[in-house]
Amino acid sequence: MKTRLILAASLLLAACGQKTDLEPLANQELPPAPYGATEQPKAEELLEIETLAAPQRSVELRRRSEERADDPFDLPPE
Repeated sequence: MKTRLILAASLLLAACGQKTDLEPLANQELPPAPYGATEQPKAEELLEIETLAAPQRSVELRRRSEERADDPFDLPPE
């Protein structure tokens, strides 16, 4: 039983490393072009992340502990 479990786990882990380029299946095409597009985008273009979907971080992280400024909205419970 242990041998089977170890074998199954190793097969699952080995399958995780297999990566290939994404392509449509043999009998299928890419989804229709978005409304207003002049031509069908390629698969790589469809996989690109838009700026609004993954914005860059604009907040500088604190490098050491600093005293926090007074927060006027940090009120005690009533």
